Amino acid sequence: MSFQSLKVSLSPAKKIYFASDFHLGAPTHADSLVREKRIVRWLESIRHDAQLICLVGDLFDFWYEHKRVVPRGFVRLLGKLGELTDAGIQIIAFPGNHDMWMTDYFEKELNIKTYRRPLDLLVETTPNAPIRSFHIAHGDGLGPGDHFYKLLRIVFESKLASWAFGNLLHPNVALWMGQSWALHSWRKHEKEGQPSYWGEDKEWLVLYAKEQEKLHHHDFYVFGHRHIKLDLPINQRSRTLILGDWIVYNSYAVFDGQETQLVDYDEPQKA
Repeated sequence: MSFQSLKVSLSPAKKIYFASDFHLGAPTHADSLVREKRIVRWLESIRHDAQLICLVGDLFDFWYEHKRVVPRGFVRLLGKLGELTDAGIQIIAFPGNHDMWMTDYFEKELNIKTYRRPLDLLVETTPNAPIRSFHIAHGDGLGPGDHFYKLLRIVFESKLASWAFGNLLHPNVALWMGQSWALHSWRKHEKEGQPSYWGEDKEWLVLYAKEQEKLHHHDFYVFGHRHIKLDLPINQRSRTLILGDWIVYNSYAVFDGQETQLVDYDEPQKA
């Protein structure tokens, strides 16, 4: 698998933020709206020191970009993202398994570049400090196992499937079908309960990180997808971080030029 790379020179007192799995749109409009407003408040709270914000997939429970139509809603998040990029804050996004049909809307309307495959983020801090490297991906389809999904992803990402979904179905029907499929997945996960850590020898993303580390060193491997919080050393120089979600944890990672930490967003109490 080929990887893209992005090099960033981190300014003094600036930070890089990572968040994933907002799943906006589910399970109901009311629930999603509460979550969306919380995410917008978090984004506003970090704008003073954010240089780069990495949105690591599944921002929406379902997303499809027709040529002239995008899903209804999410105006608070989209407006805030546009406001931040207009202010000079760099934002990048990774389509996840729930919003894999992102194309060019984010880039054209919000100046947010999307990366469909894993990205090597190279961060320069001070002139004499070593470059810090982050290997970033949503995480779906990586590592061993999950063979049915990997096959399904090949089908869904094919040009034929995307064209047929967008051109043979009226947008009202297409979006209803996609949202119904996503809601079925949400209900299934609700019934099964919050995902748990499988262990270092079984967690697919940890195994993937270890294989990648054999090929090329990275300081951090950053993933979403699994809806668990994990900060696990995989050797003396590398760590794997799984970002949690904004359904249960309201969690994100932040790199301040020295350390990378997993953090829960703790809103200030109203007076």
